[in-house]
Amino acid sequence: MNKLSSRRIGLFGGSFDPVHIAHLTLARSALADLTLDELRWIPAGQPWQKSRQLAEPQHRAAMIGLAITDPQLGDPRFKLETCELDRPGPSYTIDTVLELQQREPGQQWFLLIGQDQYAGLHSWHRWRELLKQVRIAVAIRPGAPVEVDDEVARHGFERLQMPPVELSSTLLRERLANGRAITDLVPEAVAGYIDSHRLYRTPAG
Repeated sequence: MNKLSSRRIGLFGGSFDPVHIAHLTLARSALADLTLDELRWIPAGQPWQKSRQLAEPQHRAAMIGLAITDPQLGDPRFKLETCELDRPGPSYTIDTVLELQQREPGQQWFLLIGQDQYAGLHSWHRWRELLKQVRIAVAIRPGAPVEVDDEVARHGFERLQMPPVELSSTLLRERLANGRAITDLVPEAVAGYIDSHRLYRTPAG
C-alpha cells in the first residue's frame, strides 16, 4: 500500500455558527493525538438535529476558511470540505463519510465528536453502518464520566483530551446579539468578517 492510499484523515463536522478558538484548539489537539495527515472541517448544510435557523452556508464556510488559515491558530493540514453544503436535504454524517470514501478510497478515517454527541450516537441516522466506516475520536471533558450506549461502547473510541476552554457558538451569538465584544474568542479575521457582514446582531442570528 503506498503512502497516498494510507493517509489518516480526521473529519470534524458541525454547524460552526460561528467557528471559534475552542474549535481550533480541539482540532489542533486532534492532529497530534491521532497523528493525522489532514483534518477536514465540514460545515453542516441542514443539521437534522437542530431546529433553529443557522447563518447562511456561504458565511459559515467563509469563516471556517479564515479560521483555518489564521497565522497563529491555523494549520496547513486543515482543509475546508463543503460536500454537505452542496448536497440537498438533511446532513447525515453517514452520507458524508460514504461520499468521501467513494471519492478517496483506501484512506483511514477518524470522526471527531464531542462527549455529548458520543452519548447520543445511537440516535444518529444509520449509526451502526457509520461505526463500521470510521474510527470514532471523542473529545473528553476533564473529570467528566464517559456515558454511552452499550452497543456503541463495544466499538471503542480514541480519546481526545479536551482543553479546558469554556466557550460555545451559542455564547458567542448571545454576546454579539447584545452588542458585546468577542475579542480573543475568535480569530481576528473571523471577528472582522462577522462585523462587516453584520452577522448575529439579533438573537435569531
